[in-house]
Amino acid sequence: MDAEKDTPPNETLKGFDIIDVIKAEIEEVCPGVVSCADILVLAAREGLLMAGGPFYPLSTGRRDGMHSYADLATYQLPSPYGDLSDTLTSFGSRGFNEREIVSLLGAHSIGVIHCKSFQSRLYNFSGTNKPDPSLDVGFLNLMRSKCNNSLSASPSLSSAPSSPHSSFGFLSLTSEEPGIVMNYEGPSSGFGTLYYRRLLQGKGVLYADQQLMVGEETGSWVRAYASDVSLFRRDFAETMMKLSNLQVLTAPNGQVRRSCSKVA
Repeated sequence: MDAEKDTPPNETLKGFDIIDVIKAEIEEVCPGVVSCADILVLAAREGLLMAGGPFYPLSTGRRDGMHSYADLATYQLPSPYGDLSDTLTSFGSRGFNEREIVSLLGAHSIGVIHCKSFQSRLYNFSGTNKPDPSLDVGFLNLMRSKCNNSLSASPSLSSAPSSPHSSFGFLSLTSEEPGIVMNYEGPSSGFGTLYYRRLLQGKGVLYADQQLMVGEETGSWVRAYASDVSLFRRDFAETMMKLSNLQVLTAPNGQVRRSCSKVA
């Protein structure tokens, strides 16, 4: 049976091998104490810090699940193709308001987005055989030059940080998996700021991201974060804390896995 990490939206996620190494070293010192769930949220925070993001405190004591189902992840993860209403409903069902949703999507400042996650916007938006009219024309031509129309469209989003030497670029991950690198101009430029400024310019890579400009309240928060990096960093940190505490298992429920890739 496939696990959550095997589901299509997660198929290009990187770093599972690093998590396994961390877990193995911790098990040598504290066997059966530190859960994979705690390792994941701590590793995510440290990765964001390395990418220029804000620090936020985290509690530990999470337990790992007894089951892992690919179908649940497929249907519960927000879609990169979603309209604004879809995104608000998906996050809203988990207790996030519009301000928190806009700040949380600022995490798309880093990572790699594969062409098949947005190519329909470039060539056949909503079955029209035309590009998404909300795209900046120059940006559309740039993306088309790197992402041809022969790729199959299906969600594929990776959150692995990329090189800090370019704020925006294209990456040939493999001959079959070209993608766009979302990055920043070093920590001093302000993590997240460029993401929101691109949305103001009609240069959001994912349709779901650009849809933030459709709503009155979400659009106002995009403008606020584009102009005030301190506000964004504060809100992002608080929302990540909330996300990290979402529906966690604690003792006596769940388990502490000895291997993160296997249910004990």
